[in-house]
Amino acid sequence: MARNTSLTPSSEQAKHWAKRYRTAIAASTSTLLATAVSHPIDTVKMQMQIGAGNPFVRSVREMYAAGGIRIFYKGFLAPLATYTIVRTANFAVYQRAKYAFSSAIGTATGKEAPLVTVNRPGSTPTPATVLCFGAAGALAGCLTTFLACPFELMKNTAQVGHEMAKKDPTRAFNTVGQKYAGKGTIRIAKEIVTQHGLLGLWKGVRLHMVRDTIGTSVYFMSYESLKQLIVKYEGSSSPTSPTAVAIAGGACGIISWLTTYNIDYVKNNYQRNCLETAKGEKVMMPRINYYDRTQLRGLSVTLFRSCLTNAVLFSSFEYVKKRINNLDDPITD
Repeated sequence: MARNTSLTPSSEQAKHWAKRYRTAIAASTSTLLATAVSHPIDTVKMQMQIGAGNPFVRSVREMYAAGGIRIFYKGFLAPLATYTIVRTANFAVYQRAKYAFSSAIGTATGKEAPLVTVNRPGSTPTPATVLCFGAAGALAGCLTTFLACPFELMKNTAQVGHEMAKKDPTRAFNTVGQKYAGKGTIRIAKEIVTQHGLLGLWKGVRLHMVRDTIGTSVYFMSYESLKQLIVKYEGSSSPTSPTAVAIAGGACGIISWLTTYNIDYVKNNYQRNCLETAKGEKVMMPRINYYDRTQLRGLSVTLFRSCLTNAVLFSSFEYVKKRINNLDDPITD
């Protein structure tokens, strides 16, 4: 294709770098959009998990009465900025890992590499493709835990700070819990460091790692496999047809949360207990109990939020990446 000589050097460079970093660009822009859509629902979910366990509508009413519409965007700064960083890192690790695992599996089995199978029109998931996507997702979830944990802790604390402050005032730790009420993300981070030291920002990191390693594995495994099946059913020649991407994106969010919701519930409550307790006091690690219905508080809200968020996220991600792929690269390395 002929080179467009009307391009200025700066626009040529922009296209070149967009092509090179298309995954990061697509992941970051998509995360910004998805976070803006989902954050109010996530705030209600946190209230249902850590609060009195009220139903969704009652929780919304009580929260609105307590702080108006702004209360639903408490802690929004943290996920808006940091989820973009974490999600971009997550997608970047996953993209690199799936190509590495695909090559390794193909070499080890002496058969067609899983990614070659997936991109062949009319193909269906195989044990090799499922293993490839699951392993790459697990690695991505595990490696980004240390980056994600502090930011999620700050977000969650901002969302439920008012609930922590409502504890019985006769209890000793109430004065500690009140320190987080009504504060923004940055001030909460400073307060956590003051109360618990720098490592306090990584309270609950082990539970976080377990949740994200399992959840991200299931997340990408479900997305890629369902997308492949829907594309075959549609008879589409494109492995990223809009319908397949939206349905698979929404479904993978539901499936991953069904797998890890009890872990998330225990993690959030353990982190809350740690922050309500003065530095040096021992906090018991709650048990994960899949038969305890209280650990399913807010599940329906989470599933709705995750379905909506991930349908938007993957639709936007694949669209942006496809548009960048269609650009001419005027500079060759």
